[in-house]
Amino acid sequence: MTQFAGFSPAALGFFTDLAANNDRAWFTDNKPRYERDVLEPLRALLGAAIVGLAARDIPLGNDPAKAIFRIHRDVRFSKDKSPYKTHAGAVLARDGGKSPDGGIVYFHLAPEGCFMAAGFYVPEPARLSALREAIFVEPARFQAILDDLARHGLELSDEESLTRLPRGYEDATGENLVAWLKLKSYLVRRKLSEQEVFSADLPQKLIDFAEACMPLLRFGWQALATIDPSDLKRQK
Repeated sequence: MTQFAGFSPAALGFFTDLAANNDRAWFTDNKPRYERDVLEPLRALLGAAIVGLAARDIPLGNDPAKAIFRIHRDVRFSKDKSPYKTHAGAVLARDGGKSPDGGIVYFHLAPEGCFMAAGFYVPEPARLSALREAIFVEPARFQAILDDLARHGLELSDEESLTRLPRGYEDATGENLVAWLKLKSYLVRRKLSEQEVFSADLPQKLIDFAEACMPLLRFGWQALATIDPSDLKRQK
């Protein structure tokens, strides 16, 4: 695998051009650019990060090729029929999958802004219920995790939140606990500057970020382990 030397400005330039020419003919002609400027360095980034995570005994890792989301959009139920995404995304997951609701570390590359994220994104009902119950039962432990994240400059996103407490928790009290139980995702993000994205130090930043987020991920994994597998099967 190629050693990661940083993304070049051409990676972001490709997506800028794709946004202005989002059709199959243009993409076919420019696919070599996508493979050279986006896919090759992204695989190298993931490969370096996976090695570094393993050295720290952090259970996150995928085949770098399989960890990258397809550039093709699912347009079956969308009014926007543009065939391609104008960003690249990849995940590092405990089970090697891509589902963000089971707890992952995510990398996002786009001209509008690059970032890393970690946690549980819009979990399906059984998983979301298990996460909420764990927080309700151990609010002090969850607060300690958030305090630790804050020391790394990270805070829980409140972008996905209910207006009312979910059913079964109507009697919950305490400003923080009420806010946590209303969330529909348990996720932290860290923005990346272009200078960071273009740097060969990016794998180390991804590794350090993942390590900082492990208390949140482990808390969630412990909660998800309480789910009856049949509850998940019934939702499919």
